[in-house]
Formats: sequence, C-alpha cells, structure tokens
Amino acid sequence: MCPHQPQCPSFEAPDRDAATILAAHPVQGWSLLCNGVIVFEDTGELLPDGRCVDPCRPEPAHAAA
Repeated sequence: MCPHQPQCPSFEAPDRDAATILAAHPVQGWSLLCNGVIVFEDTGELLPDGRCVDPCRPEPAHAAA
C-alpha cells in the first residue's frame, strides 16, 4: 500500500508512471516506482505482475521521394 498522500496510482492505472520514484539508477537506465513498476529510460516498463510494456518510440520519418 502506498504511504504517500495522495496515494500513487496503482500499476494497473493508465497514469502509473506518475507514481513516486523510490530508487533511481540513471547509470543503469531504470527507476523503481512506488507502485512496483520498473521504468526504463527507453520508456519500456516491467510491471509487478511480470508483464512487459514496450517502449513508446516514434515512427521513423521517411525521406520524400
């Protein structure tokens, strides 16, 4: 249970990335959030239930022909 007021969003909430950072490891490229989510610097996530969330990467720009 989250000790923060207001409570951090759960790992199942759409705004789960708004949870408080408990441990930051920028050299290794990840942070642990209060809700148990591990967020990677490439925007990928590992959820506490073992599911992975793919990184959000923009579509590559195509050169005009």
